[in-house]
Amino acid sequence: MDQKHPLQPGEAAPAFSLPAANHEGRVSLADLRGRPFLIGFFRGLHCPFCRRQVLRLGEVQPALHAAGIDTVAVINTPVERASLYFRYRPTPVMLLSDPDCLTHQAFGVPRAEFLPEGSTDSPRWPYLASMAEFEAARINPTGELPEPMNPMAANPVLNAKDGFAMTEADEAILASHPTQLAGHFLIDAEGIVSWVQIEAMDGPNSISLFPTAADIIAATGGLRH
Repeated sequence: MDQKHPLQPGEAAPAFSLPAANHEGRVSLADLRGRPFLIGFFRGLHCPFCRRQVLRLGEVQPALHAAGIDTVAVINTPVERASLYFRYRPTPVMLLSDPDCLTHQAFGVPRAEFLPEGSTDSPRWPYLASMAEFEAARINPTGELPEPMNPMAANPVLNAKDGFAMTEADEAILASHPTQLAGHFLIDAEGIVSWVQIEAMDGPNSISLFPTAADIIAATGGLRH
């Protein structure tokens, strides 16, 4: 596996330009420069935990805005699908669409690849995983599941609870990026990373454990404006 490792504090954020799902046009790093911003990278709308975290970012956005910090979420969903979904579930967070996860990769947000059956290579989570390791994982990060269960099994349970109907676009994204992880980066006004949180770096049992509002607010304390 040849993946870029997650950006660390002190490193420069990479240039990007993505279509906005709840604004007009595109948004680039150059557009955001001059004000600090929090940027979160998520799986597609098929992931109920990512949908919940975008909602959480919307709840913390007023406090961040008051502190002079913008809030951005990059969703691994085609812009037309994301625009339609968030038209009925509006959020103050600036939503950007990246159906190919190219910006996730540029920031070094990992994606897990499964070792072929019978491989003698050693797993290296979060980049290489055995299917047995992943299938043994049990999660219940929001406490909504009847019991801890495998991450892939948890999705349809919460989607049914939410009344979320998968579209063809959602199915295609799930098939193309089933093991993309999520990440949060706090970027200062000069485009330098100040704080990083990457999902499940210690193993698949912590998939969908995201920073809380308190974690995010605390991280802004040392931010250079």
